[in-house]
Amino acid sequence: MIDWDTIAAAIGSATRQPFQLNDQAETGGGCINQTYRIRGQDHRQFFIKLNDAQHHPMFVVEASGLDEIAATNTLRVPRPITHGIAGGQSYLVLEHLELSSHGDAKLLGEQLAALHRFTSPQFGFAQDNFIGTTPQPNTWTNDWVTFWREQRLGFQLRLAAQNGNGGQLQSLGEKLLNALPSFFAGYTPQPSLLHGDLWSGNHAFLTNGTPTIFDPATYYGDRECDLAMTELFGGYPANFYAAYRAAYPLDTGYATRRDLYNLYHILNHANLFGGGYARQAEQMMQRLVAEVGFSQS
Repeated sequence: MIDWDTIAAAIGSATRQPFQLNDQAETGGGCINQTYRIRGQDHRQFFIKLNDAQHHPMFVVEASGLDEIAATNTLRVPRPITHGIAGGQSYLVLEHLELSSHGDAKLLGEQLAALHRFTSPQFGFAQDNFIGTTPQPNTWTNDWVTFWREQRLGFQLRLAAQNGNGGQLQSLGEKLLNALPSFFAGYTPQPSLLHGDLWSGNHAFLTNGTPTIFDPATYYGDRECDLAMTELFGGYPANFYAAYRAAYPLDTGYATRRDLYNLYHILNHANLFGGGYARQAEQMMQRLVAEVGFSQS
């Protein structure tokens, strides 16, 4: 049973304005959390995410990522209000935004380019976070290839081994990890601020057309990672890509590295959901190692 009284009290404390719950309605669309829109007697509305108490750290770092993006004043995000544990459940309270699936995709491309111009001296983030429910390590690292090898692909491959996915997946993974420097000949990425999980389900538009992004897995990495994932599950409109490239042109090697970056998400799906994702990851790795001339034998 949801402890709405505790959540309402936390909202009142965080906003420094007493909040008395008037009604709540469950919303759809989430596969990890329960989500609700709640309204107070003063007509203020908030968006609530709920999960088991053990998942509270997931909400803590999601709030940190949203704050990091919001501080750039580039892309609109729902502002975190408060989070905690109540009645055996963890909760995250966010600003409620009225969203639409239609809006200014060109502006989304321009604003994402602006977000990516915010950089850090190193790759990583101030704290580890999550990609879905999978832990995502973010230890600060000077070298991008090392970061991607150890904290992204290598980490997911180790999880896959623990989940029983050995054999060809691991042998191809080892070859690919050894081949990583070949994908970065003549290209030195900057540590750009990333959304980190930017598929088509994690952006929308306000009713006036303003783009907004949410559900981040934020870190500082190669900006191509965000662009690659926009192409993974359905893609974004053509004017989004044109606007991004006009504002912040991509390196000519992006088309090759796109699968390298999306492999991380396919491996994560294999670890979370099983099914055919492990085979898809193997096929991607076969193509990638062949592309840089590594033997598949």
